[in-house]
Amino acid sequence: MADFDLHKFLINDQPYTFLFEVVVRVLIAYIVVFTFLKISGRRGVQQLSLFEVVVILTLGSASGDVTFYDDVPVLPVILVFAILLLLYRLTTWAMTKSSWFSTLIEGEVVTLIAEGKYVSENLDRLNISEDEFLMELRLKGAEHLGQIRLGLVEVDGQLSLYFYPDEEVRAGLSVLPEAHRQCFTKIPATGLYACNRCGTTREILGYEERRCHECGRDTWSLALNKKRV
Repeated sequence: MADFDLHKFLINDQPYTFLFEVVVRVLIAYIVVFTFLKISGRRGVQQLSLFEVVVILTLGSASGDVTFYDDVPVLPVILVFAILLLLYRLTTWAMTKSSWFSTLIEGEVVTLIAEGKYVSENLDRLNISEDEFLMELRLKGAEHLGQIRLGLVEVDGQLSLYFYPDEEVRAGLSVLPEAHRQCFTKIPATGLYACNRCGTTREILGYEERRCHECGRDTWSLALNKKRV
């Protein structure tokens, strides 16, 4: 077994003066990425579109390599930055000229909740689990869908909710966790129930099994009509 080589462990075959070069490389990489964010006009990561995230990841890979690999020259990284910036400018210009191209690059706003129930045809477009989505609704202050006039999934994945005023709140599907929301396929007592899939509400007789006329599912929860706190 070879003896432990502290110099190789710490810096491999580089001289310690290479650490100064690392400082310079990190500074250059930092300036490159920071400059791009300033030029793009974005104030935070949540405001980045999918295209901009791809650009940042590409920049991050290039700038990351140049920071600590001595055989990676700096000028090609600066050229990568210049090309990406040009592509970014061309893409944003094309997006202002073509709504089709803009939708292709950034996606579109999806209407997920309308008038107190889910928009069924858009449910499957969500790349998010039901538990995560219900958590987002609760964090926005919703207890059931009947409180929500309109729910939009923005192009950056954020959820925007527009609530009914208290006097217009209607009965709707609970968004509470399963521990606080019983689900039934056979209705235990006559009452107003909400379809667990689409949020459609209807009066159902006790001990009746009923499929939803909107989505065809047969699982129901007792509809809530509480106002927002």
